[in-house]
Amino acid sequence: MISVILPVYNRRDLVGRAIRSVLEQKYVDREVVVVDDGSEDGTAERVQEEFGDAVRLLRKHRNEGVSAARNLGIKEARGEWLALLDSDDEWLPQKLQKQVEALAQSKLLICHSDEIWIRNGVRVNPHKHHQKFGGDIFLKALPLCVMSPSSIVIHSSVFAHLGLFDELLPACEDYEFFLRVASKYEVAYIDEKLLLKYGGHADQLSRAYAAMDRFRVYALDKLLRAMPKLQEEKRNKARLMLVKKARIVAGGAKKRDNQSLVHEMRQYIEYWG
Repeated sequence: MISVILPVYNRRDLVGRAIRSVLEQKYVDREVVVVDDGSEDGTAERVQEEFGDAVRLLRKHRNEGVSAARNLGIKEARGEWLALLDSDDEWLPQKLQKQVEALAQSKLLICHSDEIWIRNGVRVNPHKHHQKFGGDIFLKALPLCVMSPSSIVIHSSVFAHLGLFDELLPACEDYEFFLRVASKYEVAYIDEKLLLKYGGHADQLSRAYAAMDRFRVYALDKLLRAMPKLQEEKRNKARLMLVKKARIVAGGAKKRDNQSLVHEMRQYIEYWG
C-alpha cells in the first residue's frame, strides 16, 4: 500500500482538487492522509464534509509549518511506501501506477517524475536548470531542489535511515531533505509529466521569505557536518556551493543593511571557505 501524505493549511477552497486527483488514481491500493496544520478557515471541516471516510484526516491544534505536518503524516502512515503531495498541486491519473512499475523495474527506493508548471493559471516552461534526472543526482541537487515533493514516491525505510523533514526550516525544507536523499541513494526518474504543479498564489512559501539561499546554506552546512565521510568530490562541490551561496546572500543582506544576516553568512564563509 502507498500512503499519500498531504499537508494543508488554510486552503479550504483549493485542497479538494489535490485530494480528488489521488482518489482518481488508476493505482488503487493507497490511503490518503490529510494533515490539517491548524487551519483557521474551515479547511478540515470542508475535507471531512466532502470526502468523509475516503481520507484519514489528522488535525493539529496549531500551525507549525509544512515540515511538522508532513512528519506527522509520515509517522502515522500505514503504507510501506509513501507519496508526497502539496495541497495546491494535482496528480494525473496514471502517476502512481507508472511509479510503482518504475520502482519494481529499477529496484530503487525513490522515484520522481517530470511535471507541468502552471503559474497564475498559465502553463509555463521550466528553465534549463530545473531539468530533472535519475541515478546519482547529488551534484545536480546542490544548486537547487531538483525533485518536487509532489512527484515523490519513497520507501518508508529511507525515512528510518535519514530522518524526517527538518522542522527548523521555514522554507527550502524539500531542498534539505532531498539533498540528504541524494547523498545516500540513487533515484528512479520517469521522463513523463505526471502532475500539475501550480504557482503564483500569494501564500506560497517561496514568496514569504527574502534570500531563500540562506536556508540552502544552512542545509549544506548541516549535510557537511553530518557526513564527514562523504565522497571527496561531492564534499568539495558541496563546500564550494555553500561558500558561493553564502557570499551571494551576504552581498544582498549588506545592500539591505541586514547586518545580522551578513554576520551569519560570513561565519559560514570563514568556516568553509
